[in-house]
Amino acid sequence: MLKEDVKRMLDHVVDPLDGLGIIDDLQRLGVFYHFEDEIKRILENTYNHINEGWNTDEDLQATSLKFRLLRQHGYTISEDVFNNFKDKIGNFKTYLCEDVKGLLYLYEASYFSFEGERILEEARDFATKNLKKILNRKDMIDDEDLTILVSHALEVPTHWRMQRLEARWFIDMYERRPNLSPTLLLLPKLDFNMVQATHQEDLKHMSR
Repeated sequence: MLKEDVKRMLDHVVDPLDGLGIIDDLQRLGVFYHFEDEIKRILENTYNHINEGWNTDEDLQATSLKFRLLRQHGYTISEDVFNNFKDKIGNFKTYLCEDVKGLLYLYEASYFSFEGERILEEARDFATKNLKKILNRKDMIDDEDLTILVSHALEVPTHWRMQRLEARWFIDMYERRPNLSPTLLLLPKLDFNMVQATHQEDLKHMSR
């Protein structure tokens, strides 16, 4: 029932950015493998309309999320999408230093670079330096959960972590959201417990 609810949620997405946000949550919660067809459809639609329809050029968080998810799922997307966030002399614009979520998403996206992609290398350095500064200045973040997410990401980028352990950690973080979806909370909890039980049974057989 919960899986069907999530499928309906994905099928009825109006704003493409909302769809990408749900996909990101499903990945971090460890249940994306239940919805591969729906996720592929949304990403395919996003990729086919990358140069038309909705525009994320002025939104660092949205652009970084779109870039990261498309690259993560094997789509070809140029690092040039981040040129819009640079000034005339080629540096990332100073106002971005105050966009904590944008910097966090840029940091995660930068780890999907290919060898020789200078823009993404610069993006990683820029995001890392400024996120560390923000953590050292308590007045720049008034959201405790965001502080935890930033600190967690700076230790190791999300997609480098062990998926099941990361899912268990992120379930607790998701539960703290004021606008959480009860379905997106209950499904990964049940899924985690079922997978864990399966592993425990396997371990029993192996032990025998």
